[in-house]
Amino acid sequence: MKRKIAIAGLIVLMLAGCAVRDLSLKIRYNQIYGLDEADRVLFEDNQIGEVTRVFYSKDGHYIADLKIKTNFTNAVTENSRFLIIDDPQREGKKAIEVIQIRKGGKPLEDGLLVEGSTRSSVLFGEMWQQFETELDKLREYFQEFLKDLESLPESAQVKELEKELKELAKEMQRAGKETREKIQKEILPLIKRELERLKKKLKMDGREKEVEPLEEQLDNLIKT
Repeated sequence: MKRKIAIAGLIVLMLAGCAVRDLSLKIRYNQIYGLDEADRVLFEDNQIGEVTRVFYSKDGHYIADLKIKTNFTNAVTENSRFLIIDDPQREGKKAIEVIQIRKGGKPLEDGLLVEGSTRSSVLFGEMWQQFETELDKLREYFQEFLKDLESLPESAQVKELEKELKELAKEMQRAGKETREKIQKEILPLIKRELERLKKKLKMDGREKEVEPLEEQLDNLIKT
């Protein structure tokens, strides 16, 4: 009898060891815009996990530890990108949105460190062709980026804007004439207003020259 109980217990332990567990991931970002522990991880409007910890690493990056629910692990593959957004259902809170740039792909391994994405890196990467015909969505993403930008120190704002302008310059070179003209008309004025706002703030400390390289970058894009 005791032998039967021991065998039954062993089987239970074996089955428990074989059970599929939640997936743990680490996402690395340059900025986190207020992302915090217990913020949600979203995929197609569904909560598929949560942020379990946010910390600043020794190499100068922010790391967000995620826990992805077992039944949603197929949503996080090599084709998934992780963006920090405003949580659409929790006012004042952030969330991580998982976007698949294409279906399928190798599932991510437990404990893997993944580079986080920004709106521009997704928009100006694999998904650029899709968004060439969706300027409204592109404008919406830039408006949200500029809104988040205001929460950063002025020096960080300059660096983030510089990155965005460089990405934009690369993709405008690849884009067709019609798309370039739409960006010049609908997107660049948003960035120009942000530069003017930032320049006024820096001028109060005598640092307005910090934005001069950005103004030159923007002028080149306008003339492209």
